[in-house]
Amino acid sequence: MKLFEPFPQRSLSLRNRIVVSPMCQYSAVDGVPEHWHLVHLGSRAVGGAGAVIAEATAVSAQGRISPGDTGIWNDAQVAAWRPITAFIAAQGAVPGVQLAHAGRKASAHRPWEGGGALTAAQGAWTTVAPSALPFDTGWHTPEGLDAAGIRQLIDDFRAAARRALAAGFRLVELHAAHGYLLHQFLSPLSNLRDDEYGGSYERRTRLVREVAVAVREEWPAELPLWLRISATDWAEGGWDIEQSVRLARELKPLGVDLVDVSSGGLLPHVKIPLAPGYQVPFAARVRREAGIATGAVGLITGARQAADIVDNGEADVVLIARESLRDPYFPRRAAQELGAQLPAPAQYRRAW
Repeated sequence: MKLFEPFPQRSLSLRNRIVVSPMCQYSAVDGVPEHWHLVHLGSRAVGGAGAVIAEATAVSAQGRISPGDTGIWNDAQVAAWRPITAFIAAQGAVPGVQLAHAGRKASAHRPWEGGGALTAAQGAWTTVAPSALPFDTGWHTPEGLDAAGIRQLIDDFRAAARRALAAGFRLVELHAAHGYLLHQFLSPLSNLRDDEYGGSYERRTRLVREVAVAVREEWPAELPLWLRISATDWAEGGWDIEQSVRLARELKPLGVDLVDVSSGGLLPHVKIPLAPGYQVPFAARVRREAGIATGAVGLITGARQAADIVDNGEADVVLIARESLRDPYFPRRAAQELGAQLPAPAQYRRAW
């Protein structure tokens, strides 16, 4: 079965098609990953995943979702990432990182502290977005980015890619989903600009294309570049699967190797038809119509379910999120259930 076959990407080869999805831990200090991140990410590499992608990691302090987000905008953060990426690689997994800017959803509490917007007394910072529209009632009204701010943002992503390489990452994913800044530019529901970065599809997608080009120029040609999108806003008049297919088709010649297809996150209180594998059809359509590799994510919890997605050509990889939190050894359990071979570390072989 393909799930446990290698997946080549440029000069790399993932040992299988199971990828640990980036999942925020909200446990960094000043953007610096801690022991928690080493154990959290490292245990999933021991668990047998083909790649382990670190959480949404801010390209600037302003781009953090919460004060506990990891970052990659300074050398102290690079130094703290190095032992983590080295451990992941030593276990046979590809260390990846998701580069992100939260835009209008920044300056928020950690989820277990309520998740709402920080107040000034709690250390809130100025947020930015394509347009001065708050995410929800009670949230900060962001500042609309001007031309200089957009240039700085592109430079921040470029510098983050350079630091990611120095930190030992071998896979970069750009976060253009879940209602964060790049997604905010894509959707006409959050982007009300009338300049070269708003209005038509071509203008709304310009920033994502420019960020992809900037990162690809900095990121070595022999290493893969992925992009996460929300295939739909689940709201009338918003970003949708047709535009997602078109964007994926345009990004491939710019050096994007795989589109990680999620959905939603732009608007609060949206009804999403949650069901096992509910986003897989989006990944399948992007793969089929854009001619680019895709990753499927969202309520993928079973071994046979994951194997069928890849075997049926709906996606090239499956990204495991909450199931990976529940079971760091999901790939090993899946291999055992499906009769595949996934060698264990020498220290653990007696258990397998």
